[in-house]
Amino acid sequence: MTDTLTCAIIDDEPLAVKLLESYVKKTPFLTLQASWNSGTAALYNLQSHPVDLLFLDIQMPELDGLDFARLLSPGTSIVFTTAFSQYALDSYKVNAVDYLLKPVSYADFLSAAQKVLDKRTARGEQSSQPLTADDDKNSFFVKSDYKLVRVYFADILYIEGLKDYVKIYLVDGSKPLLSLSSMKAVEDFLPADRFLRVHRSFIVNMAQVKVMERGQIVFGERRITVSDSYRDRVQAYVGERLLSGR
Repeated sequence: MTDTLTCAIIDDEPLAVKLLESYVKKTPFLTLQASWNSGTAALYNLQSHPVDLLFLDIQMPELDGLDFARLLSPGTSIVFTTAFSQYALDSYKVNAVDYLLKPVSYADFLSAAQKVLDKRTARGEQSSQPLTADDDKNSFFVKSDYKLVRVYFADILYIEGLKDYVKIYLVDGSKPLLSLSSMKAVEDFLPADRFLRVHRSFIVNMAQVKVMERGQIVFGERRITVSDSYRDRVQAYVGERLLSGR
C-alpha cells in the first residue's frame, strides 16, 4: 500500500514556492524532493529522478507548465497552481489531477494531494494481486492518453464510435477511455457472445444491460437507441433469454 508521496514544486514566484513548501511540511504523507523557479532548471532532474506528485505553475518564462507536463514521465501526477483560470480545460488534456487557483488555500492543496494518494493506494492494492491466466484471457490493452491501459471485458459498459476514435465507457463510472480505432476493428476484437453492435455508433456489453424500453437500452440517464439495422440480432439475443409464460 502507498502511504507516502514524493513531490516537487515549480513556480517562478518565490513567495508561491515558500507557501507550497509550508503546506508540504505540514502534510504527513508528502516528502519534498526539490523546488525550482523555472521548468528548464527542473526538467533534467525530474526526467532522471521522477516524483510521485508535481505542483506546477503554468505561466512561466522559457517553458510554460503545459508544455513541461507533456515532457514528464506518465507516472508523475500533476497539480497545476496558477493565477489564471483560462487554462483549466487545457490542463485536463495533459491529465492533471487538479487545477488550483492562487492564492492556494491549504484545504484545496490537501484535497488535491489526497486525490493522488488515494489513486496510488488503490492502484497499489490492485497490482499486489497477481494476474492469472483468466485475467489475461478476459482483458486487453487499449492505448489511451499515451498510455497502455488493461481493460477487462466485464468492466465495459458500452463503446461509442466518434469518427476515427472510440470511447470506452466503464461500469465504475470513471472517465471514459478515448482511443484511436474504428468501430469495425473493435467489434471484430470483442467476444461476440458478450458484446453486440446495436447501432452504427454503439457496441454494448449485453451482460450489463438491466433495462430495455421502447427500442432503447437504458443505462441510467443515458439511452442508446437500437437501430433498424441491428434490431434482429438484439431481439435474437433477448429471445434466447426471455422468460416465457408458456
